[in-house]
Amino acid sequence: MSVERREFQAEVKQLLDLMVHSLYSNKDIFLRELVSNASDAIDRRRFAALTDPALAPDREFGILLETAAEPRRLCVRDNGIGMSRDELIQNLGTIARSGTREFASKLREAAASGAPELIGQFGVGFYASFMVAERVEVLTRRAGEELAHRWQSDGDGSYTLESAERDEPGTTVTLFLKPADPEDGLQDYTEEWTLRGIIKRYSDFVAHPIQLSKSDTAETPETLNSMKAIWTRPEAEVTSDEYKEFYKHISHDWSDPLERIAARLEGTFEAQALLFLPSKAPMDLHHRDMARRGVQLYTKRVFIMDDCSALLPDHFRFVKGVVDAEDVKLNVSREILQQDRQIRAIRSFLVKKITDCLHKLLSERRDEYTAFWKEFGPCIKEGLLGFDEKKDRLMSVVLVASTHHETEPTTLDEYVARMKPAQEAIYYALGSTRSAAASSPHLEAFRDQGYEVLLLSDQVDEVWLQTTHAYQDHKLQAVGKGEVDLPEVAAEEKKQEGFQDLLGCLRVHLQEQVKEVRLSKRLTRSPVCLVGEVGDLSPQMEDALRKMGRDVPRTKRVLELNPDHPIATRLQELFERDPKAPELEQSARVLFAQALLAEGGQLADPAEFSALLSEVLLRAL
Repeated sequence: MSVERREFQAEVKQLLDLMVHSLYSNKDIFLRELVSNASDAIDRRRFAALTDPALAPDREFGILLETAAEPRRLCVRDNGIGMSRDELIQNLGTIARSGTREFASKLREAAASGAPELIGQFGVGFYASFMVAERVEVLTRRAGEELAHRWQSDGDGSYTLESAERDEPGTTVTLFLKPADPEDGLQDYTEEWTLRGIIKRYSDFVAHPIQLSKSDTAETPETLNSMKAIWTRPEAEVTSDEYKEFYKHISHDWSDPLERIAARLEGTFEAQALLFLPSKAPMDLHHRDMARRGVQLYTKRVFIMDDCSALLPDHFRFVKGVVDAEDVKLNVSREILQQDRQIRAIRSFLVKKITDCLHKLLSERRDEYTAFWKEFGPCIKEGLLGFDEKKDRLMSVVLVASTHHETEPTTLDEYVARMKPAQEAIYYALGSTRSAAASSPHLEAFRDQGYEVLLLSDQVDEVWLQTTHAYQDHKLQAVGKGEVDLPEVAAEEKKQEGFQDLLGCLRVHLQEQVKEVRLSKRLTRSPVCLVGEVGDLSPQMEDALRKMGRDVPRTKRVLELNPDHPIATRLQELFERDPKAPELEQSARVLFAQALLAEGGQLADPAEFSALLSEVLLRAL
């Protein structure tokens, strides 16, 4: 029987190094993670057996803990779905949900700050075993297959794989334990009372029996957990710690949740829901093609499926929890589920409950909600992309930076309450960052005249604003698009007429770059700026679409000239002396580049601009 040695993925090596060197003080959680994995495997096999009875086990589903004092070891056995050889490599040799530089970077930050909650964001709880074990062995057989496989590692950066035998499908994780060391948080995990306490604390609600057996005795295995469905128990009978542990069990997140939502739908359709809002965003929140753990669907306490996307819209994909519906068919497929009337009714009910919860958090716990919004705000704003008539309900929980306060974000309702008496529109500025939006020359007239401007910098902002044009009957208007008609800064007609020939000259020199040159009503200090027409895509959005493979033509924009700026006055004087002066073309090109740089854009040819700027400076000096 050949043994194959393989190297761990680089990110796994870093993770194992953190585990082995005891970054985390609460080492007991390794057992919670192994039990949760076993429970998930059983749920998957039970669901698969609904459509393929041949995959059903010969005995009751369950998880068995087996201990031995010599050699010191702890086994966690299950009769779940098991793993194939390829799945072993994928699940235990790599981190499929991340595998990116971003993950490695965050991991190093966690090591520096000692933040244990990070690891739970990646679904890699299995590796916590190396906190307590000198060596870990996994014996597994996939349901429907005859061949088993053995995986072994001592956490040194590599692992071995070989063919093996197992009497039934399922997985056995065997930990060859380190010596007990109470000072380092290492308990004796062969001791019955130690295991009993850990299971009671972390896994009492697991729906399958967790039994304890000692290999050196003939005693009948004892069931350690109550197996009570926590969502069916009265809230008064469940402690806050029990809810937190249940959340960690279903989410594999090591952080405590921010909020709990318990709800019951009664009427034509009946369902119970126990949902949680996480406090920290997982690394894969914005990676749609990566695995995520969301809402689990049960019917009459029978598990149907993980990550039931039909129960919640995508912008609430970060919500974790359980929904237990009364009459969903056990053999329902994911495709049919999308069309199920009961599921649609439950979905509408859950969306309302979650939105209500967000409103309550916003009004009663503003600081906590602000921290939550920083984690999940861009995700929630994806819900504004459509044309839902109830969009205002979601928009009212949006937090946005604004010129009203340097650090504290505002709601749209708060903005509306501060609007000037004659103000009709809600003004906003887009930028790659908050500071870029705040420093845009487009804001100058608005700041001078006391108009508050929202500062939007998330990638999703420009997209949802394409389909959302108003809030509470107030038009949403970009300060960097279209004409601005603030009554206090209207340009004089004679000034307009006096510059017309100069504007035409500049347009000729910049005809490849802009579609129009006009006087600005929004600039008070800067000489020039670039603006788009209403409905135009921004350069940032065009670039984003091109990176996605879209063939997007580049849109010419409008160059606005500040008539009150000394540069405009000098250009007008130069034009009146000599309409064909070469300095006019050079000035036009420099002004266009200046406007582009001021908004954070990139020059098409930086070297050419550098040479041009040197020539202009030399002449000025």
